[in-house]
Amino acid sequence: MGSGTNLASARLEVRQTANVPNHHLAKPFLLLSLLLCLVPGRASGQAAAEAAGATSVSATAGSTAKASPFSSVTTPGDKSKSPHLLVPTVQRPEVANRQNLEQNAGKHPGKLLLRSIPSAAQVWVNGMFVGHAPLLLILAPGKYQVELRGQRMERAAHAVDLLPDETRTVSLTLSARYPTHASVR
Repeated sequence: MGSGTNLASARLEVRQTANVPNHHLAKPFLLLSLLLCLVPGRASGQAAAEAAGATSVSATAGSTAKASPFSSVTTPGDKSKSPHLLVPTVQRPEVANRQNLEQNAGKHPGKLLLRSIPSAAQVWVNGMFVGHAPLLLILAPGKYQVELRGQRMERAAHAVDLLPDETRTVSLTLSARYPTHASVR
């Protein structure tokens, strides 16, 4: 038994309303007893079922259930996390790299809009993958090496010198790394 009130000795009062049969009033108590038997540190499921006044086998079946291995206590940092997910969500590397660049942008960041022909090329800034084109980056002023990689090994590279509070658009046409066709003479 956990500390606190003893659920087996608790009395619940059920009042019959005018047009509601008795079997409809018992359902919420059955659900309550099943929920209470799963909460760790509380009275056993049998005591919860007795406290709810349940006499059916389905209400007392949960009395042999073990306590949940997951903590029911949440910390302030856990508010954004779902208690139903067992595996922690992992941030994609391109999102983490882009956020790292944007967080270090400083007071007067520059904006860099990257476009590729054909579109949807991978964007690499200073050797870090940051997303797919078209892409708007907020960066600290400085020099950056931008590389775009296409789906069929096409590539384009460009050095960018970004000034404070500048918005620059860079459009690069991807060229094939290898010939797409060969002719025989």
